[in-house]
Amino acid sequence: MHCPPALPDEPERLQALAEYGLNSSCPLPSLDPVVEIAVRIFDVPAAAVNLVGRDEVFFAASSGVGECDMARDVSFCAHAITQEEVMVVEDARIDSRFHDNPLVTGPAQIRFYAGVPVRSPSGHALGALCVIDSKPHFSFSNEERARLKDLAELVSDRLELRRLEVAGQHGLRRFERMALATPNGVLCINGSGMISAANPAAAQMFGHSVNYIVGKPLETILPAWKASKIALRLTQDAANQDTATVVEDEMIGRYADGKNIPIEVAWTAWMEDEQPNLGLVIRDLRDQHRREDELYRAANFDRVTALPNLNYFREGVAQERPAAILSLGLSGYHDLNDALGIQAGEEVLQQIAERLCQGVRATDMVARTGSGEFGICLGGVGDPLRARDAAATAMAAVAQPLVVDGSELRLQAHCGIALCPSHGSDAGELIGNANMALQEARKLEAGEAFLFVPALRMQAVARRMFDAELHQAVERNELQLYFQPQVRLSDGALTGAEALLRWNHPERGVLLPAAFLTALEASPLAVPVGNWIIDTACRNAAQWRKELSPDFRMSINLFSAQFRGGRLRSVVNDAMARYGLPGSAIELEITETTVLNDEALFLPLLEGLSEDGVQLAFDDFGTGFASLSLLARYPLTHVKIDKSFIQRAFVSERDRAIVAAMTDLAHRLQLQVIAEGVESQPFFDFCREIGCDEAQGFLIGRPVAAARFGTACKRWLGQLARQA
Repeated sequence: MHCPPALPDEPERLQALAEYGLNSSCPLPSLDPVVEIAVRIFDVPAAAVNLVGRDEVFFAASSGVGECDMARDVSFCAHAITQEEVMVVEDARIDSRFHDNPLVTGPAQIRFYAGVPVRSPSGHALGALCVIDSKPHFSFSNEERARLKDLAELVSDRLELRRLEVAGQHGLRRFERMALATPNGVLCINGSGMISAANPAAAQMFGHSVNYIVGKPLETILPAWKASKIALRLTQDAANQDTATVVEDEMIGRYADGKNIPIEVAWTAWMEDEQPNLGLVIRDLRDQHRREDELYRAANFDRVTALPNLNYFREGVAQERPAAILSLGLSGYHDLNDALGIQAGEEVLQQIAERLCQGVRATDMVARTGSGEFGICLGGVGDPLRARDAAATAMAAVAQPLVVDGSELRLQAHCGIALCPSHGSDAGELIGNANMALQEARKLEAGEAFLFVPALRMQAVARRMFDAELHQAVERNELQLYFQPQVRLSDGALTGAEALLRWNHPERGVLLPAAFLTALEASPLAVPVGNWIIDTACRNAAQWRKELSPDFRMSINLFSAQFRGGRLRSVVNDAMARYGLPGSAIELEITETTVLNDEALFLPLLEGLSEDGVQLAFDDFGTGFASLSLLARYPLTHVKIDKSFIQRAFVSERDRAIVAAMTDLAHRLQLQVIAEGVESQPFFDFCREIGCDEAQGFLIGRPVAAARFGTACKRWLGQLARQA
């Protein structure tokens, strides 16, 4: 784990932090609205203003953050304050600084973090405003970074009020010294309501000089102050009052030219020379109003279409009873966006948004709820037939030709429908039900709608329970590697084995990958489980190279998630070094479909592994797309012909010709061919005849646990000797 470094100005920074009088038992309630806005803007479950002390950190405000380790050594924010700009951790599990951090591996389960330093007027980093999620975010745009920095400015403003409050509690002179260093306007008022001191920022705010306003009555710049809480506080005995800062949410100040300006006034009272005094901190709210308007729009409206976003849509759905909720998904939008570019994609969304709005009543709501998805809330509609008609109208609007840059484009849509109260009353549940119905609709032809049924929710619950079981399986070491031998067809000699994952489920017995692999690949567990597989397989390979064959090769299947973050190469090399293995002892298996999903990411990593001597194989060769072009571009050493091809080729001359051609092509490219699913001697002989180099299958040996692998291999070699 990488501990955050101390800052060069650490003593001065800690001294500046002490001026705010905050600690773990004394948060700052005025910051609560800021972190709540952050949660909404960035659609995350948690946000916090985290101040960094000498050895610990503490929250000045937080939303959605549970109990967690507050040691500075593990704090993400302690790293963020060392940077000038926003620090973004897209996925902590694959970030070398945080992958083994207790906040990542422990109950907090932090995956995504974005934090920006919060600074004092002197420039010292006090802590950070951060947003957090238990799911990775693989993009945090420049626009989002700018919004986070805007919110950090609001935090700094609120903290500055607190600093001046603390200064006021120590008397007029310290208050005046602090006032000179603050960007806010500061006034001191005596018991007669006269301005006894002012800083340049206060004078400038109202268009006056300091000399002009000092000695003037407060109504010179605050005409209505006598009707406010300020007057009440000044006429009371300040010695008997709470010295905490009081905030008049908004008042009207008077500029030198007579114009009104919105301001916020905070003050604290103290007694000096037996006379009441008030220290006023004044903020011009014009810029804040502008920022708040921008932040409100960012939190509630989509930038591209100007439609309500998911947050605002959720609020709208909550207010309608009865209602029909439509979840509309565009088919082919992402391909169009990739082909024509972001600008064209945004123009498409704008045209579709306009059409959808024209197709509903003024009282209905249309929102953009996802990248290529829209939500429609039809108030007062509880009839499924009316909802289906509305869905058909919306999909027909999408299907009309679109003209972008002079070119005509066409898209299709699917629609999921949920009804309130028939399918739920909670807004989040209703939208989720409509989304589940949309996923079912996507399985149908374009232009089809699907009405939610309760069985979909039950399936989703079952998937969540299964995901929880998977986490428990990892924690309880229920996942286990089995190994299936691979042999050379020319003489039957053992060449290696494929490592295959199994789940020793406590109730359902040993589960094959088909029962859980899809869920595992989509979960945060994919990378740590994949790395465990690499380590365990390498350990066994080292053992069997000593016991069975010095050229033993271990085949390892990879998850696509292991390629993200760029650590796969180091994980493989570290494991080989740990067990003293050459690159030729390891063969990494990937599928054609997997690499096609992100070829720009996969190819450089595989080329690097190939440079390290690691063997690379295409698994299930021939079942994906663009197989021939991939063979030419990728640094492969082996191809594995899928079991289905082998079995069909055994009975079909046409399929036999295809497999023979595939084998011949692989050999011309200097690749070895492994036949999968060899289950009988005739299959074994057939694969040898058509030119395959190696084979694996039940004839040779079933997958077995490591403890039984050596015995299984000796059984095969004994059988081979008897046949000879």
